[in-house]
Amino acid sequence: MPVIPKHRAMGFLSCALASSFWGCGFFFGKIALAEMSFAHMVLYRFLFAMIVLLPLLVTHRPGLNGKEWGTLALASFLGVPVQFLIQFYGLSLTTVSHAALMVGTMPVILAVGATLFAHERLDATGWFALAGSTAGAALIALGRHARGAGQPSLTGDLLVVLSLAIALFWILLNKRLMDRHSPIVVTAYGLLLGTLMLLLWVPLRYGMPPMAHVSMKAWLALAASGVLCTATTTLLWNWGMTQVPASEAGVLLNMEPLMGSLLGVFVLGEHLGPTAWMGGCLIFVAAITLTTRSKAHVPEHQPAG
Repeated sequence: MPVIPKHRAMGFLSCALASSFWGCGFFFGKIALAEMSFAHMVLYRFLFAMIVLLPLLVTHRPGLNGKEWGTLALASFLGVPVQFLIQFYGLSLTTVSHAALMVGTMPVILAVGATLFAHERLDATGWFALAGSTAGAALIALGRHARGAGQPSLTGDLLVVLSLAIALFWILLNKRLMDRHSPIVVTAYGLLLGTLMLLLWVPLRYGMPPMAHVSMKAWLALAASGVLCTATTTLLWNWGMTQVPASEAGVLLNMEPLMGSLLGVFVLGEHLGPTAWMGGCLIFVAAITLTTRSKAHVPEHQPAG
């Protein structure tokens, strides 16, 4: 296969935009959760995403062999129904700002995963920055949690972190597929498989999704979460991942906690305690350090399978 030139700056920009839009997902999700269960909200989110991706399914033939279809199906299962149902169940138990800030653990999870499974190596500066990001997330998770509806909870925060650990395998499996196939094919067909899985599981387990009594505000939030926070973000992220190492791109996921926490505090009126603010600052500084000062060492020839 011909060598594709890497556009490092554009790759970082693409991943940063994806992460920023993802940061709006908890905000839109919380609006929809006021009128429906987390499972129905996730199903609607992906149905709206598929409306945008449908033209890409028509214009791009997949060209995957049997083994690659199996890899894509596994990635879709982990990345869509498993990750999102756990993540938004966690959101239903905590606040937007806390859930978003917990995403600060993702760069650490992704850097470790890329080291173990993709043979990437961060330098000392990178690991120092990731340690700071972890400390920031710990400050948020272990800070004082109030009791009652609409308050942050340790259970909700930890479920969000669990969903991110699951997302690691979705990201790495997609990256492997994109060594041979375009980001558009991997994104469109991967989300199609994941949406079909949701269509089979959610009505069976949680009943038919509501329609008659859903407000226009909730429908708009669902549409935004599907179009902006799912279809657009996944296309941007998957393309960015072809241009920069996963261990470096991962820290740009910290744009998500920044956006999500700002929306939670300034739009939804949520409260962050001193430890949460301190943790958020640590996460933000770690993101800047890792993207400007650290370099990942990537082997020239990745194993094909």
